[in-house]
Amino acid sequence: MTRNEFNAFCASLPQTTHVVQWGNSDVWKVAGKLFAVGGWAEGRDAFTFKVTELAYEVLSDSPGCRPAPYLASRGMKWIQHYEEPGLSEDSLRDHIRASYDMIVAALSKKKRAELGL
Repeated sequence: MTRNEFNAFCASLPQTTHVVQWGNSDVWKVAGKLFAVGGWAEGRDAFTFKVTELAYEVLSDSPGCRPAPYLASRGMKWIQHYEEPGLSEDSLRDHIRASYDMIVAALSKKKRAELGL
């Protein structure tokens, strides 16, 4: 997945917002809450997303994936896909969508209703 494809996919999810920060990273949020980041690797595309505890355990040791810099070191369950072989494009999309869904599920019912989610 290229950075442009990553951005297009994140933009296709309902009620998302995009900002560029943290050294030219593409930061994606829903209701002001982070769900994905693109571009944190030295000279190559990298994609960071929230995962369940089980997915964190599995993906932490997978070639091309690692606990996300900064986020995982603070006890959060975030993974970064940073090099080959990593995840397939379909699997990467599934994980980004699951990250988005986890953030939406954590919003209050009122906030979800306001956003039409």
